[in-house]
Amino acid sequence: MHFQSVAAAILLSLSFTIHATQTFKNTGTTSGWSSINQEHKGTVQQVTNVVYGGSTALKMTQVYDSSYSGRYHSEVVHNDMYKLGDEGFYGFTFRLQESWQFSPAQSYNIAQFIADFGDTGCDDYMPSSMVWLIGDQLFTRVKTGSVCAQKTTTFSNLATVSAGVWHKIIIQAKWRADGTGYYKMWFDGKKVLEKYNIDTTVDDGRPFQFRVGLYANGWYDDGGMKGTQGTRQVWYDEIVAGTTFADADPDQQ
Repeated sequence: MHFQSVAAAILLSLSFTIHATQTFKNTGTTSGWSSINQEHKGTVQQVTNVVYGGSTALKMTQVYDSSYSGRYHSEVVHNDMYKLGDEGFYGFTFRLQESWQFSPAQSYNIAQFIADFGDTGCDDYMPSSMVWLIGDQLFTRVKTGSVCAQKTTTFSNLATVSAGVWHKIIIQAKWRADGTGYYKMWFDGKKVLEKYNIDTTVDDGRPFQFRVGLYANGWYDDGGMKGTQGTRQVWYDEIVAGTTFADADPDQQ
């Protein structure tokens, strides 16, 4: 009986190993992305002086311009990260500049899943889940319903973010629109969100991109910048995705 139990455990372990698949990995380089989005005065740079684990990282910068009426994206883009019916883990590390001004609080998005719905007549590029800061608090969301009748569920004040240090985020999602999905998040190794039996995406089968980077959405949404810090910088490293937690944990790469 003991031998059979050990054999069963080994077979189970091998089964998990075989089915573990890393679907994407980037070690902080500008190569390997589907595209890079740099709007207005924003930049995306590969650097070597501020890194998480390896020898390179991505530095995202956005600069406020009171005469500009457009959006402020500085992001790298990976196409086809998920579609309705998929399940997966998605991880990355990020670091705010040491002088990051948290007050007065304004929204700065740091990662998002997004797809082009321009053919629907109801929206153009629409994010589903996003990860963002308001002040020093971490937020995320799920977008459900149909593209023409969207519903947003926001999960607020999940963790406190510090400036000048590296943070790690891992998301696990079962992308469903029939009430059987789940959405989880870990921040610096601690689970801060776990929701089961929910819709987690819109009822549309097209693939969503995964974008990481600084999107100073508050500057656009609020019609201007709050505070006095018109140049914002965020570093990113170890952007990974896969079918298991280990696949998407930046510390297990």
